[in-house]
Amino acid sequence: MRFESDVTVELVRHSAADSDVVWAARVSTAGEQSLEAVHQDAGRSAGLINYLMRDRHGSPFEHNSMTFFISAPIFVFREFHRHRVGWSYNEESARYRELSPVFYLPAGERKLVQRGKPGRYEFVDGDEGQRKLVAEAMEHSYRTSYTAYQEMLAAGVAREVARAVLPVGLFSSMYATCNARSLMHFLSLRTKDERAKVPSFPQREIEMVAEKMEAHWAGLMPLTHAAFNAAGRVAP
Repeated sequence: MRFESDVTVELVRHSAADSDVVWAARVSTAGEQSLEAVHQDAGRSAGLINYLMRDRHGSPFEHNSMTFFISAPIFVFREFHRHRVGWSYNEESARYRELSPVFYLPAGERKLVQRGKPGRYEFVDGDEGQRKLVAEAMEHSYRTSYTAYQEMLAAGVAREVARAVLPVGLFSSMYATCNARSLMHFLSLRTKDERAKVPSFPQREIEMVAEKMEAHWAGLMPLTHAAFNAAGRVAP
């Protein structure tokens, strides 16, 4: 049995560059002549990208694709799958394979205590007693549930039935495919950033995934990423 406090995000395939935004936008006014922009240096068109972002002309940001492999606790995926427009998912299935005993334990810096009402709350650190309780309670629950899971499998119970005892702290894995526009919408809701015009209060664990995805995307489309930040991290 293994306990993890971090998530995994790998960029496994992509067709994404700032130039994709440029030629997609220029077809509006240049028609077939916009093909000349397909291999153009996008740096010459940073102003166009900023204009599109600022005035929320969103469709040119959809002509690209990124596929990520993500390993994270199941409760992260349950939040992730609320993002449906511009996303495709395939997750490992406990109907078809025995799930590995990898479980989530919060890292020491993970804030544990919620103060305030929904919409007006904040999280603070918590004391040593609370951290000890969280670690011990989670480990006990994980060991008990996974033992029950294995006992049922050993007795011949179907995987799809036995999985019912597994907790949402169990790690799962999936492929998630998106375009820059759908990713920006995800980031606007799942990261907390001082540059954001609209505040967001994401759960820390899904924010960890979002931060790693953003780092990959920023490397692929630096001009678009910069424009996103300059526009207050509002998806076009």
